[in-house]
Amino acid sequence: MTERLEVDVCVVGAGPVGGALACRLAGAGVATAIVDRAALPPMEHPDFDGRAYAIAAGSRAVMQASGLWDRLPIAPGPITGIRVSDGKVGRPASRLFLHFDAAEVGDAPFGWMVEARSLRMALNAHMAALPGLHVFAPANASVQRQADGALVQVQGGPLVAARLVVAAEGRRSALRGQAGIPVTHLPYHQTGIVCCIAHEAAHNGIALEHFLPGGPFAQLPMAATDAAPNISAIVWTERTRMAERIMQLDEAAFMRELGRRMGDHLGALRLLGRRWSYPLSAMLVHRYTATRLALVGDAAHGIHPIAGQGLNLGFRDIGTLADMVIAATRAGEDPGGPALLRRYQAARRPDNMMMLAATDALDRLFSNDIAPVRLARDLGIAAVHRIGPLKRMFMRSAMGALAG
Repeated sequence: MTERLEVDVCVVGAGPVGGALACRLAGAGVATAIVDRAALPPMEHPDFDGRAYAIAAGSRAVMQASGLWDRLPIAPGPITGIRVSDGKVGRPASRLFLHFDAAEVGDAPFGWMVEARSLRMALNAHMAALPGLHVFAPANASVQRQADGALVQVQGGPLVAARLVVAAEGRRSALRGQAGIPVTHLPYHQTGIVCCIAHEAAHNGIALEHFLPGGPFAQLPMAATDAAPNISAIVWTERTRMAERIMQLDEAAFMRELGRRMGDHLGALRLLGRRWSYPLSAMLVHRYTATRLALVGDAAHGIHPIAGQGLNLGFRDIGTLADMVIAATRAGEDPGGPALLRRYQAARRPDNMMMLAATDALDRLFSNDIAPVRLARDLGIAAVHRIGPLKRMFMRSAMGALAG
């Protein structure tokens, strides 16, 4: 006979968002299972692979509550300043710029850069250590949802009976499709290039957001490692055809193109790890819930990376959902019932839609070279930089959004 496992929540998808949610719930005493198609140990890369996450203050709090922040084996790098400028490829940035210094509004950094491998290692270690968390990976699962509960048949494993199933399998969520939830895609015809560089000069914790006609170029400060004392992550947006040509270049030519966009303020550059590319689009999911189902992270939304907030929105999702589920189970209430799911959608969907609209507008405003538009945005950047109260208002607004 098939073994039956009774849990409160079954999370499908053990990436950063799904894994952190499972850790938070199990750490709070909620009976939890997590299923992923991939084996977890091979997802740890022993060598730096060029990928990193920008973690906001609110996301750090979620990671701390999940028991993950203190398990990070590689130190995060704080972002203490942000410099925003406008320009053209191969030319100096405009003299009209905007500089945010976190010290002007408090002691906390704007955020932290965390290596992707570091977070993966913390997740794997913590999931294995939690006695109340049942981990099935690699394993496929079939899900049946009904009004009174859900059944998750783990291939080669038990039949998991859960009161709530959480879809955390990413943009191509099979559970979202199975539930018939409509999705609207907004293509950008842009590609994101992601890599990591070592550089001669220190970054001093300052991030660069350089707006170019092909899309934004970001240099994000990371903590020193054995590989190099001065390291930054690069998130570089280009029109897709140009990005395809750039990705085909040899390393020396690739670094020359990167240097043309970043400038020479950090001295000599060299590539660390791999380079990656991703097609960019926004995704509007029409509902975040269905019977006994909640969507989180990339299964629920997708935005342009111009503000680096994709993962942070996912952490906001699970912070909200975890608090609701923990409170419900402690009160003896149904953690997967219609009332809780309505509250979850009401709490998260407006915030995510606002961020989608904001990032879409920023990309359309800055990813062009129309002279009158360029002049207006340069003057706007300069005005915010020079008017102290306005600048502090923008910084507090940014920090408030990052802390959400």
